[in-house]
Amino acid sequence: MTPDTGLDLVTGAFSYSGSAIAERLLDSGRAVRTLTLHPERGHPLQRRVQARRYRFEDPAALARDLEGVGTLYNTYWVRFDHGTTTFATAIANSRALFDAARRARVQRVVHLSIANPSAESELPYYRGKALVERALAEVGVPYSIVRPTWIFGGDRDVLTNNIAWILRHMPMFALPGSGRYPVQPVHVEDLARICLQVAQADHDLTVDAAGPETMPFEELVRLVRRAVRSTSPILHVPPVAMAYMSRALGVIVRDVVLTPEEIRGLTAGLLVSHQPPLGRIAFSEWLAANSASLGRSYANELQRHF
Repeated sequence: MTPDTGLDLVTGAFSYSGSAIAERLLDSGRAVRTLTLHPERGHPLQRRVQARRYRFEDPAALARDLEGVGTLYNTYWVRFDHGTTTFATAIANSRALFDAARRARVQRVVHLSIANPSAESELPYYRGKALVERALAEVGVPYSIVRPTWIFGGDRDVLTNNIAWILRHMPMFALPGSGRYPVQPVHVEDLARICLQVAQADHDLTVDAAGPETMPFEELVRLVRRAVRSTSPILHVPPVAMAYMSRALGVIVRDVVLTPEEIRGLTAGLLVSHQPPLGRIAFSEWLAANSASLGRSYANELQRHF
């Protein structure tokens, strides 16, 4: 076995879940390297993390960037197709990354997936996640797969923050369909803790990362509305109409607010786990403690990543 150098690599350590994992590793005494699309972008962890640019097109260089790494924590993925950034290229890039980890003799890959992936899914996000899991299982490196539900918390929260922003600033909140489909949010710090725990496994492992509370999506929205003291009415609209409304709001905020595929995944109840919850931080308790700052400004996904 390759000796442990004390170095781990977190892809996207300046992103949302990646930064939570990197910070926990640093606090435990590990050195951290990252691969990122934006190594020059300012971030609180920039001075503590070795930043290198993704080089998926150069397999030898990608393997060199992984030399000496004990555990690769992989958060790399795309939320939607945008220009040359597509689900197809993300799957191919993930395969290249896993192959580079094998050639660099990385001891374990901890891969961040999604709850309820399926290679037969009609939703590109969920199908792509399943295909990446398959690629990891086939490459021959010991692995742990972590499947989060809906991640919340931290200062880079997008989804919960933007629900609060809409409730604070828009005349109404549109809810796709019945609103009775379940969600099971997991705090980003719980997710990071789970990732570090499964890195210690001595066998291949797949676990869900879900929080201790499961509730209908409408109940979650009403909790946020109450917490931010909004009086905006909550209206039920058909999912197809919700897609058009999300696109219209996206024009206003210059962002992709919610894709039709994300709406279908949400209303299908895919944002829950069917395993005992590993998360400890309850969404309702976190919300009560953070309501004053939540939704004060809009979190723009396109600006962060493109």
